[in-house]
Amino acid sequence: MPRSPITCHVLDSSIGKPAAGVRVRLLVHRGAEIWESLDIGVTDTDGRCMDLLSPSDQRSEQSVKLEAGLYKIIFETKVYFDKAGKSTFYPWVEIPFTVINPNEHHHIPLLISPFSYTTYRGS
Repeated sequence: MPRSPITCHVLDSSIGKPAAGVRVRLLVHRGAEIWESLDIGVTDTDGRCMDLLSPSDQRSEQSVKLEAGLYKIIFETKVYFDKAGKSTFYPWVEIPFTVINPNEHHHIPLLISPFSYTTYRGS
């Protein structure tokens, strides 16, 4: 199955379950302080957002093509924890990352709790 070149997975470590319904924004750095929004998604019931960008074999003329450069993904964690009735120290988690080879898949897992988060480059 074709997949987006950038995907993510959010797990709520405070309950040991996927974090469904987390809004995710993908941006690319265009120089100086300029960040261009590329796409917005929401994690599914498994905590995954697999459709941030169109897979390369499904791109149209208007689709964004992944290029080498600096990107960031923003997870809106406050809204997620508010819905769960929990306060949180981090209203969002912003993860900058570098795409060196745009032909590789880039997966960004995020483990969250109301007062901490952890991330790494996934596969």
